[in-house]
Amino acid sequence: MNPYRHFIAEIEDALKSMQEAGELPAPLDFSAITAEPPRDPAHGDIATNAAMVLAKAARKKPRDIAEPLLARLRGNRDVVEGAVAGPGFINLRLSDGFWRDRLRDCLRAGIAYGDSHIGRGGKVNVEYVSANPTGPLHVAHARGAVVGDALANLLLKAGYDVTKEYYINDAGAQVDVLGQSTYLRYREALGDQIGEIPSGLYPGDYLKEVGAAIAKRDGARWLDKPQADWLPVMRDFAIATLMAEIKADLETLGARIDVYSSERALVDAGAVDRAFQELARQNLIYSGRLDPPKGQKPDDWEDREQVLFRATLFGDEVDRPLKKSDGSWTYFANDIAYHHDKFRRGFADMIDVWGADHGGYVKRMKAAVSAITEGKGELDVKLCQLVRVMRNGELVRMSKRAGTFVTLRDLLDEVGPDVVRFTMLTRKNDAPFDFDLVKATEQSRDNPVWYVQYGHARTRSVMRQAIAAGIDVEGLAEAPLDRLTDRDELAMMRLIAQWPRQVEAAAAAHEPHRIAFYLYDLAAAFHAHWNRGREEPGLRFVVEGDAELSRARLALVKAIGFVIGSGLKVFGVTPVEEMR
Repeated sequence: MNPYRHFIAEIEDALKSMQEAGELPAPLDFSAITAEPPRDPAHGDIATNAAMVLAKAARKKPRDIAEPLLARLRGNRDVVEGAVAGPGFINLRLSDGFWRDRLRDCLRAGIAYGDSHIGRGGKVNVEYVSANPTGPLHVAHARGAVVGDALANLLLKAGYDVTKEYYINDAGAQVDVLGQSTYLRYREALGDQIGEIPSGLYPGDYLKEVGAAIAKRDGARWLDKPQADWLPVMRDFAIATLMAEIKADLETLGARIDVYSSERALVDAGAVDRAFQELARQNLIYSGRLDPPKGQKPDDWEDREQVLFRATLFGDEVDRPLKKSDGSWTYFANDIAYHHDKFRRGFADMIDVWGADHGGYVKRMKAAVSAITEGKGELDVKLCQLVRVMRNGELVRMSKRAGTFVTLRDLLDEVGPDVVRFTMLTRKNDAPFDFDLVKATEQSRDNPVWYVQYGHARTRSVMRQAIAAGIDVEGLAEAPLDRLTDRDELAMMRLIAQWPRQVEAAAAAHEPHRIAFYLYDLAAAFHAHWNRGREEPGLRFVVEGDAELSRARLALVKAIGFVIGSGLKVFGVTPVEEMR
């Protein structure tokens, strides 16, 4: 149970009672009412803005609503104290028994604690990584992969029906350049001296392996053929090879994609024509000439009569071209068709995780989704800022194999997938991030990965100690939890009870990094209490001669382990049983 959402329902019931008594007008919109922990715990356990948000519609002063509302809430058996603060906020303090009952909820649910039904099975498409298949994944792709995968897991826990998707950009000029670059390496494998890689081609050594593989398969078959013959062969072989490598890297990272969608297959199936016709049906296509842009010219601006989409009707700064001067579709037209295809597959809710260099593309894509779905679809774009890989504060040199960047594989080989995943989620996705290889593996409270994992390992260690001491650790939900009276014990119960709210709030905001902050706070509270127990023997988890008190404290420890394990599952991180 989310105790805060539970109290919103209690508050709404009290407000309806006030309406029935003529103390408030009806109807009133309760949707903006919140119930959440106060910023200062000294003010209580739950604060609500109900009186503040209803005052204008009710034509009353907030305190004139708050006072009778508080009087009704005091009748709740779980409320032991309440006060109206400031202009009309209500602060409530709940009984210790209420928090002990939430601890029992956690013990009965296990790592499923925090599972929610707020998503109501709604279908959500989360598209992430979607790197051009022109080279290995690099660390910026890793961040997008981790953010997208964790967000998808979070939405699943919140009750949504989630599909994880990768869009393969296997159409357009960049894959033709890939084919030309591969042909150069193919010739090299057959003994040609290719010299310096021409500007505009991909220089990475990774294409040597691709070229050599084609040479081994086909021999000199393509050396004397025109480009029209060898280009599709080189291009398709390279795409297949590099996509296999990308999929293997994502699998090692733990990002398991449900659907791989091909741009080329989409175009060949007529999806772009279909989307164009849909926009034309809505009178959103016209021929016109764009004004020269102020400042730097965008890549898609041409001083000519063009086929344009009325993007400005949907919040974009300018209308956008859908066809190039040669009559072929623009990248934007293909992307509209792709999102239209997602909508046609039943995804009204779409989330795209992009690199920060696509920031200027967000408004036009949102406009396109709104238009092509006639307002029925919604797109949220999460931009991931760049990642710098450091070692003790110094930039790590680029990978020779990749040519210009540090690969995801390099990162995984150095620190492992669990460290990569958790570390990437310790910052909000749109904040720049320095990934320090040394700090990410050091054993200190300054390293959130280690600190949270150490918290989980300690819970397992306590349980092993209890078993060794002959304490029964089964059925702890029925332990005498009223024996838990210490301030730290009560504080940790309140923190555990926040987990369902954290899941729902992070899912609603599409912000998985919130989970990292919460897990760190829970681990910190547990470590602090552990350290107190070393100084104060009466607070130890296993109390000699008092099995019932031991079981109550073990119940708290086990619940902490469940919540940390639940959070790490959202992150796709394996909880450790013991630290080495």
